Amino acid sequence: MKHLMLIMNFLLIAGFANSQELNCTVQINSDQVQGTNKSVFNTLKKSITEFVNNRKWTELTFANNERIECTMNIIVKKVESDVFTCEIQVQSRRTIYNSTYYSPLFNFKDNSFTFIYKEFDQLEMNENTITSNLTAVIAYYAYIIIGYDMDSYTRLGGTSSFQAAESIVNAAQGADLSGWKAFESTKNRYALINNILDEAFKKYRNYFYEYHRLGLDEMTSNPTNARARIAEGLPLLREANRARPSAIIISSFLDAKNDELINIFSKATSKEKTDAVQILSDVNPTQTGRYETIMK
Repeated sequence: MKHLMLIMNFLLIAGFANSQELNCTVQINSDQVQGTNKSVFNTLKKSITEFVNNRKWTELTFANNERIECTMNIIVKKVESDVFTCEIQVQSRRTIYNSTYYSPLFNFKDNSFTFIYKEFDQLEMNENTITSNLTAVIAYYAYIIIGYDMDSYTRLGGTSSFQAAESIVNAAQGADLSGWKAFESTKNRYALINNILDEAFKKYRNYFYEYHRLGLDEMTSNPTNARARIAEGLPLLREANRARPSAIIISSFLDAKNDELINIFSKATSKEKTDAVQILSDVNPTQTGRYETIMK
């Protein structure tokens, strides 16, 4: 009996240590679709949830409580003959050391998500060939989420996951599918991964690590120093934006971080406040009014 208990404990620990990477909440919004069997949306939600959360995406070891919190909100615009025309909003977050606060890492809206799905279809993934745009897009964002999470803990730590996302993009180049093509848009899936892996944005990715690991993770123990580290790197956002105006990697960072940055610098010194408002307004002028609340 003692040996049996030891074996059971070992298996429990092994299963706990090798848990899948993602803890993803999937939502399907079909309010805009009329006259369609609504059960197909419930089945689709269940299938995507299982595909994302039950698949092992990397060779990394994750404890169950380390799984990455994320959401995929799919808005169905139209369904015709099993062809779904949708938008997808993808978000992820991570805990901050020694606190209950979750910091948003990724916030991206993809307006070109079209796929074929029949109720009860099995979702399968081929890494080298696009056999289903549904699984290709979901897998792409799974790797992006993991990459961003790893970048926030280790300098350039997410590179292998980003390269996996890039492989999906490359495989999709020959398919007649929107959202994947080079130069089709400056804000599509190709543009995002191209920015992430572009040497021109390497300094930004290093700042992404410093922002989280040397800034936010130190906030509870030394908020003054932590805020100074975040402020020190802000000019890199402006530098990257000037080199590549309206780059999606910078705008998506601010889409995720605007509220957080306003909160951080609202408690800063006068100089830090002034510098932060000036830099953020320069990079993202449409949000100047919001950034100016930092000065109040």
